Amino acid sequence: MIPRHLKLIPCVYGSRLLSSYKSKSNVKDAYRILELQEGCSLDDIRNSYRNLAKKYHPDSVSATADSEAFMKVEEAYRVVLDDVANKKKCTEDEEEDQFKSKSLQHRHYLSFEGVGFGMPSQRERQYMQFRVDRAAEQVLEYRKQRLEGQSDVTDLMKAKDVRQSKKVKITQAMERLVEDLIQESMAKGDFDNLSGKGKPLQKFSDCPHIDPMTHNLNRILIDNGYQPEWILMQKEIRETIEQLRKGIVASRNKLGGPMTPYREKQWSRVCEQFTEDIRKLNKRIDNFNLVVPLLSRQMVHFNAAREIARAQKIYEALGESREASNSDTKEAEQKDVKRFGLKSSLFKWLNL
Repeated sequence: MIPRHLKLIPCVYGSRLLSSYKSKSNVKDAYRILELQEGCSLDDIRNSYRNLAKKYHPDSVSATADSEAFMKVEEAYRVVLDDVANKKKCTEDEEEDQFKSKSLQHRHYLSFEGVGFGMPSQRERQYMQFRVDRAAEQVLEYRKQRLEGQSDVTDLMKAKDVRQSKKVKITQAMERLVEDLIQESMAKGDFDNLSGKGKPLQKFSDCPHIDPMTHNLNRILIDNGYQPEWILMQKEIRETIEQLRKGIVASRNKLGGPMTPYREKQWSRVCEQFTEDIRKLNKRIDNFNLVVPLLSRQMVHFNAAREIARAQKIYEALGESREASNSDTKEAEQKDVKRFGLKSSLFKWLNL
């Protein structure tokens, strides 16, 4: 046993520095003086030392000031700090030794992905075998995925074939049904009274550049009253503009003249409604231009102001024609009056 009042001289052993000897009893007494327990943190040690120094320092004004107690506290603080530093160093050394024991000690080990053990040549053979096994596993996995993909494709093809076969069966059933109905009608004699029976089919067009099937289909559609969409839209637009023109001319004739303030308000309302109708018609013209197959068949927008001015001119022309007809009728009446006046005077003279 080494007495407490003796201390060992620091010396170097290997690569480690041996510090002065501190017995466990001194360390426990130091923790007890600082009112701490072993394993506490450095912050707890410093806080406890500050509080005790304020309490026992001889320069403090407190009633508990004691120089001997302060010296004990200071010595205990140093012992505790040394103990904590030693423990920390021991743990670091243990971790370093553990890491060194696990780390590879040969530079050739770094080229084998950490596979194998023993000498470098043995590790190289083990690593080559490991690579062969890994490549075989990757090939098997690739083949497995490829077979799964092929099975999925075959399943889809089978489902598609089933749907296609169903459609073919339905189509064949419909064709057989239609053929049976035709044969039944022929047996009954429903086709005996057809025009052109027993004669060859006539060509619908003499132009050799037109597909006969397309021409025949177009003729069948035309004979049955079919018209393309753009033709119907064009006809509808023309009919609509004619109706609008007739309507605004009729409204102007209905108002007549001269234009009083009340009639002017009515005429402005009619013009606003006509402008709205023209706007809707122009929107339909836009839709027509999108579907018409020929650029030469496209239509332009109608101008509401020009249409209103045109209606006004038509009204004025009609007014002039009315005035001319009225003047002609008045002249004819005057001539009739003069003729009948001469006859009546002649009859009066004869009577006299």
